[in-house]
Amino acid sequence: MVTSDLTSEDDIAKFIIPDDLPDEQPTLTAYIEAKVYDREGHVIHQHRQPMRSLTQYFLAVMVIPLIGTYSSSSSNQALSFLVNVLGLPSQQYSYPSGVKNAANISWDFSIQLGSGTQSFSPSLTSLAAPIANGTGAGELNYSLSNVSYTATSITITATVINYSYSTISITEIGLIGNIYMQYVNSSNVFTINTYSFLLSYDTFSPSISLPPGGLAAFQITLTFTG
Repeated sequence: MVTSDLTSEDDIAKFIIPDDLPDEQPTLTAYIEAKVYDREGHVIHQHRQPMRSLTQYFLAVMVIPLIGTYSSSSSNQALSFLVNVLGLPSQQYSYPSGVKNAANISWDFSIQLGSGTQSFSPSLTSLAAPIANGTGAGELNYSLSNVSYTATSITITATVINYSYSTISITEIGLIGNIYMQYVNSSNVFTINTYSFLLSYDTFSPSISLPPGGLAAFQITLTFTG
């Protein structure tokens, strides 16, 4: 179970930033990269910065592969951190009534961009001003996020295109975790419930400008050690 004393800003900072000891390596290194192209396909801007602002939901999601989510056949209760931190249901009733059928949990990542700013807190649940997916004024057309894995790293990549007639300033970025709960409901229908969480929140200074017709590729890389 993740408790409040594990989700302070100081503790999260120590998780991804080494202390003053020169030979000490952080448990996690994380970077945000962006590459911006104009409408002709020329690279007009490149950016790279550390990702530092992990939320309590990131820590809770990381617990899942460490301790698993399995509940024995003698129990119909979800593990406490799934309920208390992530807000998932403690029980998932399935068909037929009274029979303990299994519910499957899967998850993936996506990237969200925004045009606002806000002070970081481990309990943040959203960007200040998320940029909507679309082709109208102030909107960006998002590709599906691509996620690749190695034994020690996770890389999430998303591409956006500005189809509007005005430059869009991107000032914030968040890593989103999506959890899918799959089960058969009381009507004997296969059902998927989706829960989304803000796993990180960082800002760009200066902002990243995407001109009309331009394309930008954003990449977040998480590398684990220890």
